[in-house]
Amino acid sequence: MATKQKLVEVASATRNAVNEAHGGSDAAPTQAVVPAAPTKQGTTRMEFPKMEFPMMEHMDKAMKSTEEMVTFGQGNLEAVMKSSQIWATGMQDLSKQAAALAQAQFEDMVNTFKALSGIKSLKDAADLHTNLARNTFEKTVAEAGRLTDASFKLAEQATAPLLARVTLAADKFAKVG
Repeated sequence: MATKQKLVEVASATRNAVNEAHGGSDAAPTQAVVPAAPTKQGTTRMEFPKMEFPMMEHMDKAMKSTEEMVTFGQGNLEAVMKSSQIWATGMQDLSKQAAALAQAQFEDMVNTFKALSGIKSLKDAADLHTNLARNTFEKTVAEAGRLTDASFKLAEQATAPLLARVTLAADKFAKVG
């Protein structure tokens, strides 16, 4: 009986010391001292409570940081998906424009060869061939410039969501540092 009372006194003294170390609050420990538990040799030992003082704050901060990172990662994934959609749609449009250009050039060549079949002089044939070459070159240069401009605009549009995420990340890490 005296041993049990002695253990209660030790537990009480330990609890009081912990309370004083944490501002004298009785609410600091989250659990009471557990009574003595028997060991293999039949004697008893004191089990102390789990102390959760600053560790809970750190765990809450870690959980909040993890949630923020997951949310940020989801935003990054959404930006990549949006960028990919813009890129795919833009490339499809550019491909259609290039195909239309090739089709128009093919039709010009067919028309020129039809016109060649009705030519009566070598000079008229040379003039027709020269006109075809000049028109094809001028159209190709004009369309290539237009396709290049469209390609640059597509690149800007496709990278815009990614650049926005990079800017957001830079701002976020600047606040942390």
